[in-house]
Order: sequence, then structure tokens, then C-alpha cells
Amino acid sequence: QMTDLIHTEKDLVTSLKDYIKAEEDKLEQIKFISNLTIQRQYFPNDEDQVGAAKALLRLQDTYNLDTDTISKGNLPGVKDKSFLTAEDCFELGKVAYTEADYYHTELWMEQALRQLDEGEVSTIDKVSVLDYLSYAVYQQGDLDKALLLTKKLLDLDPEHQRANGNLKYFEYIMAKEKDVNKSASDDPSDQKTTPKKKGVAVDYLPERQKYEMLCRGEGIKMTPRRQKKLFCRYHDGNRNPKFILAPAKQEDEWDKPRIVRFHDIISDAEIEIVKDLAKPRLSRATVHDPETGKLTTAQYRVSKSAWLSGYENPVVSRINMRIQDLTGLDVSTAEELQKDEPDAFKELGTGNRIATWLFYMSDVSAGGATVFPEVGASVWPKKGTAVFWYNLFASGEGDYSTRHAACPVLVGNKWVSNKWLHERGQEFRRPCTLSELE
Repeated sequence: QMTDLIHTEKDLVTSLKDYIKAEEDKLEQIKFISNLTIQRQYFPNDEDQVGAAKALLRLQDTYNLDTDTISKGNLPGVKDKSFLTAEDCFELGKVAYTEADYYHTELWMEQALRQLDEGEVSTIDKVSVLDYLSYAVYQQGDLDKALLLTKKLLDLDPEHQRANGNLKYFEYIMAKEKDVNKSASDDPSDQKTTPKKKGVAVDYLPERQKYEMLCRGEGIKMTPRRQKKLFCRYHDGNRNPKFILAPAKQEDEWDKPRIVRFHDIISDAEIEIVKDLAKPRLSRATVHDPETGKLTTAQYRVSKSAWLSGYENPVVSRINMRIQDLTGLDVSTAEELQKDEPDAFKELGTGNRIATWLFYMSDVSAGGATVFPEVGASVWPKKGTAVFWYNLFASGEGDYSTRHAACPVLVGNKWVSNKWLHERGQEFRRPCTLSELE
């Protein structure tokens, strides 16, 4: 009997240990779920997914990439390729479709269909792809192809309600067009109706073509005569004591407007300090909305920015002084703080931006150039260098040839640091001339 009690006690202790272990496991699961709920706010949401899709479409247009190249990850500078599944291609097409961008809808739905035809196992089916594809093709005016795709869809799903409706509608439109063309041939005074031509995205701007060409490195090639006037030199900042013994390396990037690059002008250690200071305060860059007059985010500007003052860290102060020593311009009136104010220059009381100094703080595997569409110049990122140009003539008039834009990064990351120098304080450092255009 005593032996039975001992065995019972032993079993009870074992069962109690198992129970405690099971409860501890449940507690860990609850903690994980609780932590997951807290961290969920940092997870990508639907807006992030749509934004990423639109960014891919922009990269596709800017760098003239076909869907197969992107899907297979055959991009310049890529070591570890990332592939897009048929479902990924389908989602890209759906985002374009939602934006009424039928040009990209067709491209990506065709890519999804191609990958499914090659035997890729996917959660989407050909019927869904053909449904979007046929309508996107119709919206671009290719009625014959739309009809062909709709029939292909019905071969797979004869009971598809929308496809059956579209088939009747497409056949009706084609019959109507035949009647119009027949009457036009009977009466030469009537003109044939021409179908809507396929084209690029609906938001395509006249200047965008030149911008995209420059981003691809297809800009204006300088004549040999102009190239001969570009030099490399040692620059001492107009006999500045700090640069007499160790002058800066300066290279001419462009002649008109004059754009110069300074090599090895910021060290890796300084770059890391600036990055560490900026990372905690990085926020989405904003643009001025002409309708509301307020600062707002824009789909085409997805960079993040932060503003650093010289008093925050001696490295930032030292970099500011380096810019002043090399340019000869006063940095005390330069921008340091970002203000949620569209008329920021008036608020600062320091006049317009007279010049721009741009540090490149990382190398970029592909893309990321700074381009000047007015003159056809492209300046490519190179870590440790900085480029400098004047935005205003000495007279104070704007030099519109310095209008510039950043190209999207195709592969890698791009870190830059801007210093915008203002008019006030430069009166004796860069005096006016007698001409408005000098």
C-alpha cells in the first residue's frame, strides 16, 4: 500500500511538472502574440504595398526595363537575385488597373500569364489574369486582341458571366465599326474612325522623356571642344589657410551651368556620424501642394530626410565650415531646420537659395543620378564626393538651367546630404555684375 502511495505521488509530481510546463508554453505564446500586436504597427500595410508597386512601375519606365527582366531579377549590379512570382506580377497589374493605367496593366498581366503558361504553380489562375488583361487591352483600343483574349478566357471557363457579357459587347462594337467603315467607303467625304492608340502611362509629361533618358545615361554628349575645357585641379579655397598645404581635389562636371565635384571631401567616419545623427529623425520628404498651399507627401517623392544643425555635433559644424572655406560663401544663413511652411525662404528672411552643395554619402549599384534636363547633364553618385553649383546668377536672377531632379535608385541605397546656401550674407562674397545673366 505504501508503495502504491509513493507511485501515486511520483505520478502526481510528474503530472504537475507537465502542467506547469504546458502553462509556461501558453504564457510564452501569449507574450509572443502580445508583442506581435505591438509590433504590427511597424509592419508594411496596404498603402506600403501599393507604394512599392508604383515604385516598381516607375523604375520600369525610367530605366526602360521589360517585365521579364524585372521578374527574373536580371538587374545591373545585383548579386543575389530576387524573383517575382506570377502572383506578384498579377498584383502589379492590379495596382496599375486600379489607377486606370491600362498600359502597365497589360504588360504585367501578360507577364503573369506567361509564367503560368511555363508551368509555374500559383494561387492565381489564368481566368483571373485574362479577365483583367482583356479589358486593359480593350481600353487601349485593340479590339481584335481583346476579343481573342476573351474567347481564350471562355475556353477555360465557359460560364464566366463578365466574359460572356464582354464578348457580346466586343462583337457588337466590331459590327458597328464595320458598318461605319462600309458607309465611309461608300461616301468618300466621311472619314474612318481610328482606334485609340496604345501608349505610355497616362501621367506621362513632355519633360519626363528627357529626364528618363538622362537617368539611363543617354543624355547630351558634350562635343570634344567643350570637353577640352573641363579640367581637374587642386583647389585651395582662394588661398584659404586650411587648404594651402592640403588642397581639395576638384573636377569640372559640366561647363554651363558650371558644376564641379570635390573628391575625397568627406571621410567614411564623418559619413557614419552624420548617418547616426539622421537615422532617428528621418521622415518622409514633402512637396509644396500648389492647390492647398501646404506641404504634403507625394507618390513620386519617396525619400526620407532629416535636418541637422551645426551646434548638435562638432562633426556637423566642421563640415559646414569646410563648405564655407571651399565655396567662399557664408553658411551662417544657410538652411538647417526644415519648416512646415511653403514660403520657407520668406520665413527665414535670408533670400533665395543662391547655391547648392550636395554630398554623396554612399555608392549606388545602379541608378540614382542627379540630372539637369535643361542642359542634358547627369551627375552620378560617388561616395565621399560632393558637387556644387550656383542656382542664381550673381545678379540674383534665377538660373533655370540648374533645375535638377534625382533619378530613382534601381539597385542599392542612396545617401546624400544637402546644404542650401542663401543670398543674405553673400553681398560682398559674391557681388553683383552689370549684367542680369552673369
